Amino acid sequence: MAQYAIGDIQGCYDPFRKLLDRISFDPARDRLWLSGDLVNRGPKSRRTLRFVKSLGKSAIVVLGNHDLHLLAIANDVGVSAKNFDSLWKILGQGDCDELINWLRKRPLAHYSKKLDTLMVHAGVPATWSVKKTLARAKEVETVLQSDNYVDFLATMYGNQPDRWSKHLRGGDRLRFIVNALTRMRMIDSKGRIDFSHSGPPENAPSLLSPWFNAENAKWRGTRIVFGHWSALGLIVNEELVSVDTGCVWGRQLTAVRIDKKSTVTDVQCEA
Repeated sequence: MAQYAIGDIQGCYDPFRKLLDRISFDPARDRLWLSGDLVNRGPKSRRTLRFVKSLGKSAIVVLGNHDLHLLAIANDVGVSAKNFDSLWKILGQGDCDELINWLRKRPLAHYSKKLDTLMVHAGVPATWSVKKTLARAKEVETVLQSDNYVDFLATMYGNQPDRWSKHLRGGDRLRFIVNALTRMRMIDSKGRIDFSHSGPPENAPSLLSPWFNAENAKWRGTRIVFGHWSALGLIVNEELVSVDTGCVWGRQLTAVRIDKKSTVTDVQCEA
C-alpha cells in the first residue's frame, strides 16, 4: 500500500485526476492524505467533492478554511459571497445535502501512529502536543457533527483570540482552534497568530516567523503534513511536508509519498 499526501485541490479536478494517474493510484490498495481545501476558486469543486467522497476510506481528508466556508454558505451563515462564486455552484444540486453532510463529518486533524505523522490544513500551535492537537480538533469536530452545528458556524469567523489559553471557553475557544488548524501561517515572538501576511516567509515583517519555526514546540518529533500556504510552496523533510504548490494559481498539484522514502510527483496546472 502506498500513501500519498496531496495539497489544496480547490476544485482543480482535472489536474487531480491526472496526478492520480501519474502515481498509478489504486483505491483498492493505496491511500490519499488530502490536506483540505477540496473546493473553491477552481472550476470543478462539486465534481471534486463527489469523486473524493466516492473513494471512501482510501481518502483521508482534513477540513480547510475553504471547506468551512462552503459549510457556512450552504447554511446561509453571514459570510460574504465575494470570491466564493465557485462554491455557489455546489448548492442546489440533487446531491448537495449529501455532500455537505459528508464534508462536515471530516476531521480537522489526522494522525498515524505507524508513520508518526500528523496532518492538518494550516498549522499547529507550539504549545500543543500531537495528543493535545487531536483533542482540540475533536472539540470542533464534535460540534460540527452535532445537530446544532449551524450555531457554531455563525460564531466561527474572526481573528480573535489570537493566542491559545487553556482558559478559553465557548466560541472563543472553538474559533482559536479553527484558526490555528485551518488559517495559521505566521506568528509573532509571543506565539500570537498574525493574519496579515500570506506571502513567502522571507518577505514577512522581521517580527514575524512561520508557525513551524517556533522554539520548543511540543509537537516536534512528529512529522507534520500541511497545505494552505501556496506562497511557501513545497517542503519535504523529516519534520515537515508542505504540499500546497499553488495549482489553482497555475503552478503545480503535488503528491508526496509518505509511507517510505519520500518521492515527489507533480502535474502542471492552468490558472
